[in-house]
Amino acid sequence: MAKVAFLLASGFEDSEMKNPYEAVKEAGHETVIIGLEKGATCDGKKGTVSYTADIGAAEAKAEDFDAVIIPGGGAPEALRVNDDVVRFVKEINQEDKLVAGICHGPQVMISADILKGKQATCYIGIRDDVKLAGAEYKDEEVIVSENVITSRTPKDEPAFIREILAKLA
Repeated sequence: MAKVAFLLASGFEDSEMKNPYEAVKEAGHETVIIGLEKGATCDGKKGTVSYTADIGAAEAKAEDFDAVIIPGGGAPEALRVNDDVVRFVKEINQEDKLVAGICHGPQVMISADILKGKQATCYIGIRDDVKLAGAEYKDEEVIVSENVITSRTPKDEPAFIREILAKLA
């Protein structure tokens, strides 16, 4: 089974963490929450869920994981300015491992400079950023482009989860 990292900081979209996280765990994969600091509490923006970071981004090594998932909401803005988060996502991508982001999650991919030449989707508010990062933007519920999976909003979670589980199988 795969070892899957979830990149998290407070302000994430509750369901975009909760639903993929539970689906990945339920499928038998190991899940690890990577925060800005080990032990940091990460609260959802709607206040329905809260998680504790298992490890800090500085400790995260790509070789220890098979995939990384980046929930949306406000958290990606805090994550993308952290050099260790950006390094980790860049390294996961260089090893051709799964990088999945929903809603604002692709902001971290933009900062890691991994969207060039890929197809991607996202929350419409960052559509131009995704295009400027070199991706071909598509307004679809889920896009699988090589090792990268992207989705737009909570309503697209079923398709996002389906494609993640298919890639991990």
